[in-house]
Amino acid sequence: MSDKPLPEITLKAFILGILLSVILAGANAYLGLFAGMTVSASIPAAVISMGVLRLFRNSNILENNIVQTAASAGESLAAGVIFTIPALVLLDYWTEFNYWEVAKIASIGGLIGVLFTIPLRRALIVEAQLRYPEGIATAAILKAGDRSNDSDESAGGVKYIALAGLAGGVMKLCQQGFALWHSGIEAARAVGGAIFGIGTGLSPALVAVGYIVGRDIAILVFAGGLISWAVAIPIYSALYGFEGDPMDAAWNIWNNDIRYLGVGAMVVGGIWSLIKLFKPLVAGIQASLNAMRHTSAGGVIPRKEKDIPILYVGIALIALLIPLFFLYLNVIHSVGIAIILSLVMMIFGFFFSAVAAYMAGVVGSSNNPISGVTIATILFSSLLLLVLLGTGSEEGAAAAIIVGAVVCSAAAIGGDNLQDLKTGHIVGATPWKQQVMQAVGTLSAAVVLGLVLDILHTAYVIGSPTLSAPQATLMKSVAEGVFNGALPWGMVFFGGLIGVLLIIIDLRQEKIGSDFRVPVLAVAVGIYLPIELSVPIFIGGMIAHFGKKAGSTGSTEKHGLLLASGFITGEAIMGILVAVPIFISQNKDWWPTFEGFTWMGPVLFLGVIYWLYRTLIPRSD
Repeated sequence: MSDKPLPEITLKAFILGILLSVILAGANAYLGLFAGMTVSASIPAAVISMGVLRLFRNSNILENNIVQTAASAGESLAAGVIFTIPALVLLDYWTEFNYWEVAKIASIGGLIGVLFTIPLRRALIVEAQLRYPEGIATAAILKAGDRSNDSDESAGGVKYIALAGLAGGVMKLCQQGFALWHSGIEAARAVGGAIFGIGTGLSPALVAVGYIVGRDIAILVFAGGLISWAVAIPIYSALYGFEGDPMDAAWNIWNNDIRYLGVGAMVVGGIWSLIKLFKPLVAGIQASLNAMRHTSAGGVIPRKEKDIPILYVGIALIALLIPLFFLYLNVIHSVGIAIILSLVMMIFGFFFSAVAAYMAGVVGSSNNPISGVTIATILFSSLLLLVLLGTGSEEGAAAAIIVGAVVCSAAAIGGDNLQDLKTGHIVGATPWKQQVMQAVGTLSAAVVLGLVLDILHTAYVIGSPTLSAPQATLMKSVAEGVFNGALPWGMVFFGGLIGVLLIIIDLRQEKIGSDFRVPVLAVAVGIYLPIELSVPIFIGGMIAHFGKKAGSTGSTEKHGLLLASGFITGEAIMGILVAVPIFISQNKDWWPTFEGFTWMGPVLFLGVIYWLYRTLIPRSD
């Protein structure tokens, strides 16, 4: 791109960025509560932005980039919120979602994440030149849809997203609203006293998640599911026996014991990520200080390298310590402990934002390891508070969750922000303007996420089989288990051993130069997720793989990516819309239900799989 200055933060881009931030934050909140995983919305946000801004006579690529920057900041904050804050309701610390408290936690954590990633841009993007695959893909879409290229890319992209969104939304309405079919199919058998179970969800969004994260990550998530359901549950049931229906027994064993293998593996993975990131962290800090000294000496920094000054970043972080302190004081009622928690959060927040930023550069922000780092934070905070408060504390677990919530929000923002800054680096954007819009998108999402949580909880009950909130349930179990002594430490320990083994395997893969790496956190997520979520994610990854084998091109792969984004967006938005009348009427039976159409779910699910696969295959005509 040329150095010609183009308008970036215009009124229309500012308003559209806020609107998309709010919409995509709500959609990602539903997806995370449903599937335990979230995906980056940078690409669909860029496509929608291009489609809308083309209606105006004067629009440009940097405006589109600003819009997707704000929008993706909002959707990434949703991950930080829904992975942790619902645990406060699950703990019965809150009887319902406190709107203002959710807004405060999300705003503080999100802004801290924005500020922490500013000094990392130069080191990770300019000097280390990490790939940030989704950032590169978003830049390619922005360039292809640039008005100066006379391309119809944006109009065609919006068509793909709209059609897939309609399909995903209609399927969700029929399944969740009208109860035409079940959300999944499952079966289990006992063989010689050992239970073997399998199942799959019938969700287009989950297939789309697998397609976006790709073959390797999908295989690893599925492998984690097999560790739980094809190895651990059969062994456990054979050793300790079970009662009742094999499927119900398998779920009870998984829920009470086996999923904690994933906890141990996630903790080990989070610690390992920090060890690997020590040198890049030091390099990032040094690069930021060098830039500040260069400016002080009268040097001129090019427009495309201008970040928000590090001095302003430091002042803002110090200022944020004040609301952070009062946030913890309101829970723990001790000035000394509130100060300790504030400092602990800042330390963990910085390191884990950096972990997320680095990992996003390697595997993409959809594979951001915030689950592992958040669990590590909550476990450490719980043990610290156990020492300070003792086992009888009623507030200890809640305080640990709130520490984790702020850290998780910061880490979620961290990975996504660097993706967007990579896109900006490619298309010639001004970094400080993107960083301002990242803060705007973060605050926009923060003020609506409390309402979204309240609506979803009223309609579905967060933590129920309908909206299981796997990550938040995990955070609650870890914090509560430390204080009441109920945490199955044996399972956590064995999960840690699995994590160590996976690290050894990954190091060997790195040594021999293999393209197939084994990031421990991907497998750990699969161990913790229900098998009904792992299977469709695996299917999506295999669609991406076999599509390439069948000769997919860059153009068809882009269409597949837009189709997948549409499935996710449509299903997630419909999930919220189905909940709205239930929330308003306070009647869970508001929607009429129909019977006799159970066969439709599997048939339409297979149709979605075929549609996505066929999109990848170039037409012979």
